[in-house]
Amino acid sequence: MIDLKDRIGFDAGDNNLEKMINWGSKNNFKFIDFNADYGENSFDLWNSDRITNLRKLCDLKETTIGLHTLSGVNIAEISPVVSEAVDEYLEINLSLANKLGCKWMIVHGGYHFNAIQNIRIENSIRRIKKIVSKAKTLNIEILFENLNPEPQKSEFSYFGDTVDNLNFFMSEITDSNFKWAFTINHANLFQNNITDFWDAFGVDRIGEIRLADNNGDEEIHMNLGEGNIDFHTIISDIEQKGYQGHYSLAVENKVSGKDYILNS
Repeated sequence: MIDLKDRIGFDAGDNNLEKMINWGSKNNFKFIDFNADYGENSFDLWNSDRITNLRKLCDLKETTIGLHTLSGVNIAEISPVVSEAVDEYLEINLSLANKLGCKWMIVHGGYHFNAIQNIRIENSIRRIKKIVSKAKTLNIEILFENLNPEPQKSEFSYFGDTVDNLNFFMSEITDSNFKWAFTINHANLFQNNITDFWDAFGVDRIGEIRLADNNGDEEIHMNLGEGNIDFHTIISDIEQKGYQGHYSLAVENKVSGKDYILNS
């Protein structure tokens, strides 16, 4: 089993991936998530030379990468034209992930505005099943992120924001390469309880654990130790249950976040 210190990575977002890999190597991070919707990692900026050099850099720095799609793209979309664009969005993300040698791709369930929820979730599951099937032939894991619940009076809601809601996806999609990106800070919000999630789904299907802090009442990404999440107990429990995968810090201060975990 790889030591915990070597399994803590971070989410680079839209920051230049090559720079983040070099920075990560200097600071002993071996796992990196990134986004390719805009900025210096945008889809249209990856020519053959850059792809080749990126793969060589990952090998040189012994870094494993994964692509994180945007939760703002509604995977539960049902409207004509827009619906086809969502299908294409997942396809081009998977294509880029394959070209870059990514080991995983993070996806989301989409969202709704209270109406026609059943139709939307059916479309979301259909799309994810399709991309999971294609990803399996490429040896890429599809990780489904549990998203943040909204206040009860909000018209807007994400799919996959509670244990019951997440179960729609986890029970319907059973492929071996479909796993769960367990976002602890989202599981701490409003009516949610963090331990309820792994009590319901266990640790075997967790592909990544995402780390940021909050006080349980607002979707913000605080540095570890600034909110009310007891990371020391949670990570200890998860490790004891047999989790052997990586962690991803989704915070501003990544080095102190790693130290916070290791020095507890």
